[in-house]
Amino acid sequence: MVTAFITVVAAITRFTILNYPTDAGTPVFDEKHYAPQGWQVLTGGWIEDNPAYGLVVHPPVGKQLIAVGEALFGYNGWGWRFSAAVAGTVLVLLVVRIVRRMSRSTMIGAIAGILMIAESVTFVSARLGMLDIFLAVFVVAALGCLVVDRDQVRQRLAVAAAQGRIGVTAAGPRLGVRWWRFGAGVLLGLACGTKWSGVYFVAFFGIACVALDIAARRAYGVRKPWRGTAIRDLGPALYALVVIPIAVYLSTYWAWFASETGIDRHAVGTKIGADSAFSFVPDAVRSLWYYSGNVLQFHEELTNSAGNRHPWESKPWTWPMGLRPMLYYYADGDNVTGCGQTSCVKAVMLVGTPAMWWLAFPVLAWGLWRWLVGRDWRYALVLTAYGAALLPWFLTLDRQMYYFYAAALAPFLVMGLALTLGDILGKAGNGDERRATGLLAVSLYIGVVIANFVWLWPILTALPISTTMWEQQLWLPSWR
Repeated sequence: MVTAFITVVAAITRFTILNYPTDAGTPVFDEKHYAPQGWQVLTGGWIEDNPAYGLVVHPPVGKQLIAVGEALFGYNGWGWRFSAAVAGTVLVLLVVRIVRRMSRSTMIGAIAGILMIAESVTFVSARLGMLDIFLAVFVVAALGCLVVDRDQVRQRLAVAAAQGRIGVTAAGPRLGVRWWRFGAGVLLGLACGTKWSGVYFVAFFGIACVALDIAARRAYGVRKPWRGTAIRDLGPALYALVVIPIAVYLSTYWAWFASETGIDRHAVGTKIGADSAFSFVPDAVRSLWYYSGNVLQFHEELTNSAGNRHPWESKPWTWPMGLRPMLYYYADGDNVTGCGQTSCVKAVMLVGTPAMWWLAFPVLAWGLWRWLVGRDWRYALVLTAYGAALLPWFLTLDRQMYYFYAAALAPFLVMGLALTLGDILGKAGNGDERRATGLLAVSLYIGVVIANFVWLWPILTALPISTTMWEQQLWLPSWR
């Protein structure tokens, strides 16, 4: 019931006036790329093109999901935003259930859900027809699968220990088919099929899964846990978390493979030679490789040093605290009314709720302490996911970047924050005074978060406000 209630509240916030605002009935900001491509997917044989640039620079899954909404509601704000709003609602549900399982506490799971509802980066991302909210859902769902897989592995080892099979070999017992890990691979493939940055999660989650297996074998007394993991678990892990994502990623191009007019679909024999050292590879796959190389070159050339700059771009060191937000929509002048003043403003700004995002570094520091000193696997897994969403971007600092890339970062910040609040609440065995003090502190903090989210609501949803109110919303010079 708790999960259902929180999910319903999340849906209400995500779907309220979803079709607003638009630029005179047309998409806003980068919706101008993805909404038309979604419509092309729907009406053009499930492939899309991008005539303005000559190629499509992201894989097809996100555009296909946008197309589902457009099939239901048409080419309008409801159509190109519907699937994103569904994804944003599902994201809240996933965070509740994952934190509930990690903490073994319905209360802490509910706290995570409340924080997720009031987390404004994913809130705004769920109300626009762009790709980042889909990426966030897939990687969070993949993390959830790995959490369940961890529990299942320990259950199987517990059974083996009860049956006296742990010490039969130094490597420990086999663990059988692990369908939850397989599911994580499928979801990671869909993440890569949405945006290529999903590959970072493939790498980080793969390492995390192997580390969890080593820890599990060690916890149940396997004599050589590292060797056991290498023999028993590493091969299946590579299959589930590398081979399966690659296969799923390739399958997301099914419409491109089936088409005759997809971009570079027949590059072999026209743009690249039919005979080469890789001629044993099917022509369709070689053509996709060529096409992907052009996409990679596009991204590599989208750099500041090449003159590509945007007034609202940001670098990854600003993302943890949301120091440089993103202005998606802005309107003022005589056509904007409804604020009760002679001069009104409407804006949609992607900005992280400061009551949460400004605590990122204390939460990260606490999480590292709990991981390295307390050996708390929950913080280890959350910080690994957080690192996958943030750290790889530091390798390409010259590249043009935006704060909306941090949409995949937000759920893991919320998870870490919820686990930290759980530590503040204390354990069931703590004294009544300790528990009461912790509950008071956590309740007051949640109240501050909700109040902060309500304060930001006008600039998250483009409600008309006065110019004075607009200035009061911009707390930092870097927000301007």
